Amino acid sequence: MESVLDRFLRYVRIDTQSDEHSTTYPSTAKQFDLCRLLADECRQMGLKDVSLSEFGVVMATVPANVPHSAPAIALVAHVDTSPETSGTNVKPIVHANYDGRDIVLPGDPSKVIRVDANPALKDLMGASIVTTDGTTLLGADDKAGVAAIMAAAAYLMTHPEIPRGPIRLCFTCDEEIGRGTDKLDLEALNAVCAYTLDGDGQGHIDCETFSADLAIITVEGINTHPSEGKGKMVNSIRILSQFLARLPQDHLSPETTAEREGFLHPYSIEGGVALSTARIILRDFDTPNLAEYAAMLEGIAADLRPKYPRATIKVETRRQYRNLGDGLKSEPRAVAKAVEATRATGIEPKLSIIRGGTDGSLLTERGLPTPNLSTGEHNPHSPLEWTSREELQRAVDVLVELARAWSSERC
Repeated sequence: MESVLDRFLRYVRIDTQSDEHSTTYPSTAKQFDLCRLLADECRQMGLKDVSLSEFGVVMATVPANVPHSAPAIALVAHVDTSPETSGTNVKPIVHANYDGRDIVLPGDPSKVIRVDANPALKDLMGASIVTTDGTTLLGADDKAGVAAIMAAAAYLMTHPEIPRGPIRLCFTCDEEIGRGTDKLDLEALNAVCAYTLDGDGQGHIDCETFSADLAIITVEGINTHPSEGKGKMVNSIRILSQFLARLPQDHLSPETTAEREGFLHPYSIEGGVALSTARIILRDFDTPNLAEYAAMLEGIAADLRPKYPRATIKVETRRQYRNLGDGLKSEPRAVAKAVEATRATGIEPKLSIIRGGTDGSLLTERGLPTPNLSTGEHNPHSPLEWTSREELQRAVDVLVELARAWSSERC
């Protein structure tokens, strides 16, 4: 049977980068390339109810083999990769029998995966580490999850001695831009709970995520030829620069926070003299804090408006997702079965929080409790992204045991 690593290497070579500025769904047509492949592979392995929607959502079912009526669970991963780093022409490299040293990426030798910055490497001596050549991201976020789900489904289909209830596979688009569940039909998915396969390392069960909003700062100025700009020009770039300079420098930023601390993170700016915009993500585990962060941004704008009365400074805040912790309480078996399955593979589970969000955040908010499981992701969204064959396989093993754990439950 094809290994999970073989699947992963095939999937990451397909460019599926999403685009937050697009108004289509999915945001990029190239995401369909992987979606169509996954639907075909699901049919080839004999899965039931295989579908590919007009929005790129792939669903399929590993049919139950127990005599009683068991509840269906869903396994979810997203096909798109981050807009922050190119996903075009990914060249994955397998570093077999890893020797414990820093890994220099040959496509750009200035890119080095350093052991002191990646302590997980210390536990992977002799393993097969997978990286890019340094010119693109790898796409382990979330093609590691896609590969693990497909490999687990294939294993279950060829091992009927392993008891299981119905297991729904679901692959979504545009998770990286916050739209991963926009076109997902929960009634069609028809599961009591779900698991996103979109986590780091191994053995983690993410029971909380950030709550998240997006702030868009828009500055409208007045452009004239610079030769006659005195008293006429209002340079939106300068105003926006002052706005960003007033954000907290020594706290409330990704560079200065950890664990449960929230932040404001400007990640994109664009524009010219007449119009400039910045996008700032607001993140916190305590949802009410997001309103405080938005008020901070509005306060900065209010301070700048009297100084630049001919400019227009707008702060728009958009809701993105919410901490999944509270929603998991409605189906306590979701986390309990993940703990049971992880222990069955010989790994001690770690109940953890994730300083980010997954499709599970949105699914849980919509009423489908969805914790997040490890798939071996490291340094996502970066040319320094890496994973390992061993962590990928452990993710598969957990999913097989998860099927077994749920098989004794009854509807």
